[in-house]
Amino acid sequence: MTASNPSSQRRVSRRAVLGAAAAVGAAALPSFAQSKTMLRISTPAVPDDWHGKMWTVFKDTLDKSAPGEFEVQINLNASLFKQGTEPAAMARGNLELAAISAQDIAKILPEYSIYTAGYLIRDPDHQQKVFNGPIGAEMYKAVAEKMDVQILAIGYLGSRQVNLREVRSVKTPADLKGVKLRMPGSKEWLFLGEALGATPTPLAFGEVYLGLKTGTIDGQDNPLPSVRAAKFYEVTKQIVMTSHLTDGIFVAIASKSWNAMSTAQKQKVSAAAQAAVAYNNENRIKEEAQLVDFFKKEGLQVSTPDVEAFRKTVQAAYQNSEYAKVWPKGLVDRINAVK
Repeated sequence: MTASNPSSQRRVSRRAVLGAAAAVGAAALPSFAQSKTMLRISTPAVPDDWHGKMWTVFKDTLDKSAPGEFEVQINLNASLFKQGTEPAAMARGNLELAAISAQDIAKILPEYSIYTAGYLIRDPDHQQKVFNGPIGAEMYKAVAEKMDVQILAIGYLGSRQVNLREVRSVKTPADLKGVKLRMPGSKEWLFLGEALGATPTPLAFGEVYLGLKTGTIDGQDNPLPSVRAAKFYEVTKQIVMTSHLTDGIFVAIASKSWNAMSTAQKQKVSAAAQAAVAYNNENRIKEEAQLVDFFKKEGLQVSTPDVEAFRKTVQAAYQNSEYAKVWPKGLVDRINAVK
């Protein structure tokens, strides 16, 4: 038997150690290369609502266009952040994506309370043309500078209608006098309720059904899909088709997250946002068209007032308000001129 050579054994040991280290390093490389950009989404939307479902379209689109690059986490039912607190969370870096409202923006940029005004945006088509054109570009730039969020797209939330507990003849705003109309709690929403001729009554959305059932409130306003989703038709008898606000939600991403992305990633995230709102808009518009018949079958009276009388009264209330004093000069005319 030949004696083993100590120096040879040391060389073999060194090669084994180096080989093992190389193997460990190689095994570690894929996990490093595959580290994903986290995109947490917070929304108050319920799973069955189109602007809840649209986030799945966003995720699926991004997974296809940028496989392995992003980790998209969807948090519905305001389970991550309460509605209205998302912009602050994004500015702090605690949240990447959310759908924010014009009311949220107006809290920081009062001049944009113009987009909370009744009868300004005419319909979904007008909404898209306004915000996808020069007017929208100006607004989005200001939001990025003042709020540290980047708006990617606007989704149609629906045209808000008045939904009443008891049937009454409603032709003009004067016919809503004394009606306790539930509105969200912010001053912008309450002003709109007052402009409609009603007595605006703040109440959390989750309390509206019981409020209608018990008579704490006489009515509420929401887009028709929301009326069905929340089953308000079970405790009301009439829908008045005032169409007083073409509501929208802005898909927004934290500037910190946006600025950390490559140009290619920004393009993919933006395209995913556009795909999401296109899905939402198409289905919401289709559903709205079908819901009048649904509510009639459920026994509700659906009536159409003198919409022009409502429009004149509401617009006059805004033009004579404190809100209008901070609106950019000429912006109302520019919005009205968009065809």
